[in-house]
Amino acid sequence: MPLLHEKGFLSKISSKLSKLKSESIHIPSLEEKNGFLKAQKLAYDCVTTIEKEMLPGWTEKQTTKRMDEYLRDHGVKVFLHRPFAWFGEHARFDGYKRFTQFHPSNKRLLEEEPFILDVSPVVDGYIGDIGYSTCLVKNQELDSGMKYLLKLREEIPKYFSSSMSPSEIWWKIDSDAKNSGFDNIHSLYPFAVLGHRVYKVNLPNISFPLLPVSFASWFSLQASYEFLSHKVLPELLTPDHEGEKVGLWAIEPHLGKGKTGFKFEEILVVEKDKSYWLDDEVPHVKKYQSLKETI
Repeated sequence: MPLLHEKGFLSKISSKLSKLKSESIHIPSLEEKNGFLKAQKLAYDCVTTIEKEMLPGWTEKQTTKRMDEYLRDHGVKVFLHRPFAWFGEHARFDGYKRFTQFHPSNKRLLEEEPFILDVSPVVDGYIGDIGYSTCLVKNQELDSGMKYLLKLREEIPKYFSSSMSPSEIWWKIDSDAKNSGFDNIHSLYPFAVLGHRVYKVNLPNISFPLLPVSFASWFSLQASYEFLSHKVLPELLTPDHEGEKVGLWAIEPHLGKGKTGFKFEEILVVEKDKSYWLDDEVPHVKKYQSLKETI
């Protein structure tokens, strides 16, 4: 899939559109932050619970079905996108040319291969979009990647608090990761997004039918409507984004090395004079924090 940030006409248009005003560009209230925190915690509860159930031989489709069941059992009817699960090399997206290739497959999990779980429940109108990387057994490649990502996690709030534009942040992360020996996998996402804004949605808490199989087929009608109503590009942290930084962002650096990919995704709060993660007690921090001194 070609990157959409190649310099040229599309890049210039994207840069201009990213500067459009959007209702999600505002300093979040305490009520909003508490609402997003509740949604994010449920999302993490989902992936860490299913992680404990998983066994070698599980398929990606089986895993995403269990995540979906868990969320629905906990009252979730609205979502940004259906659950994703990427095992081993599937978490690298090498050579992908169609959006449907990102969807969960019948690939079976090997005990030694890392995998990514990604869910986005909407709770009381608040989006909890998260990504979580793990493995059934200790994996040196994953540990090395997560050690790097945790260091990056410490730097990201500093970038958002600085004078850097979203575009400059995107390219800084891209350059540093490549110089450190990692591949930039989020550059292969639609629009090459490093993240996207989250905001409260105001649609009824009922399940809507899915769109036909297409790029949008893994996204709910609610999500499609919300992104369009918010003008799309001001909401996406692309390589060309030159708009405002203030607001709430689901940041998802996704890197790769060797035969696998790894990521985290969680909510970053960006105010006028400071930026910080919505919660520091998230599973990937707890799980991999000790690696910083051991690898």
